[in-house]
Amino acid sequence: MIGIVLFIALMGITLGQRSSLTWPEKFARDSIGFVQGIFYRPASAIAGFFEDIGNMRSIYKENERLKIAVAQLTTEQIQTRNYKETNARLQNELQFTQQQKAKNNYDWRIAQVNSVSNDSKTLVIDIGAKDGARVGQEVRSLEGFVGVISRTANFTSTVTLLTTLDPKNPNSYAIAATALGKEQTFGMVESYDPVTNTFQMTKISENDPIAKGDQIITSGGGGKFRKNLLIGTVEKIQVGEFGQTRTAIIKPAASFVDWKELFVLYTPEVPE
Repeated sequence: MIGIVLFIALMGITLGQRSSLTWPEKFARDSIGFVQGIFYRPASAIAGFFEDIGNMRSIYKENERLKIAVAQLTTEQIQTRNYKETNARLQNELQFTQQQKAKNNYDWRIAQVNSVSNDSKTLVIDIGAKDGARVGQEVRSLEGFVGVISRTANFTSTVTLLTTLDPKNPNSYAIAATALGKEQTFGMVESYDPVTNTFQMTKISENDPIAKGDQIITSGGGGKFRKNLLIGTVEKIQVGEFGQTRTAIIKPAASFVDWKELFVLYTPEVPE
C-alpha cells in the first residue's frame, strides 16, 4: 500500500510534465478506481437505504396530516350543505324575492390588470361595460377583497382600491364588517394607514368578542357590499378615545402589489 501511495504521488508530480500516461500508470489508476467502486457502491447503497427510511417516515407523517385534512374538509362540506339547505328553507318561509335570494350568489370572471395609477389608489382592468361590468361590483384577488369598480368604459373598467378608505374624504365609503364565526361582532372598516399597511375597524362595542387573530369579513350590512368577502386578520385591539368603543387594527388579506389578474364578482341576472 505504501508503494502504491508513493507511486501515485510520483505519478501526480510527473503528470504536469507529460500529456499522456504510461501503461503502468493507467493500470494503477484503473485498479484503484475499480477498488474504490467496490467499496463505494455498497456504502452508497446502505446510505441510500437509511435515507429512504427517513423519507418514508416523513411521507407517513405527511400522509397522516393529509388524511386528517380530508376528514375535516368532508365534515365542513356536510356542514356547509346543511347550512345552505336551512338557509334556503328559511328564505322560502320568509318569502324572499328571487333578487334577494341571488344577492349573495355570484360568478367569478377573471380580468387582466392593464395599468396601476401612480398613487396606487386605482387600477384599470380589461373588462368593461360590453362584458357586463357595472359600477359598484366588487373586485378581489385570490387572497381577499381588493376594491370596487368605480368607472366603466366599453372594454375597460377602473377599480378603486380599499387603500383609498379615508373617513375625512367625502367620496370614501365605510365597509360594514364582522368576524368569521362571530356573528355578534360588528364594526366599520373605514380607514387605511399606508405607513403600517393596515386597516382600522372602528365603532366596535366594548363587550364585543372580537380578538387578535380573527378573520374580518364583510357583513353585508347596509347593502353596499355582499357578505363574506375577506378583508384581513386582526393584529391588535385598541381601546377607543373615551373607553366606550374599541378599534381593531387589521392586516389586509390582499397584498395590493404586483397584480396581474383579479376577479370581478358578477351577480347572476334575475328575470323580472
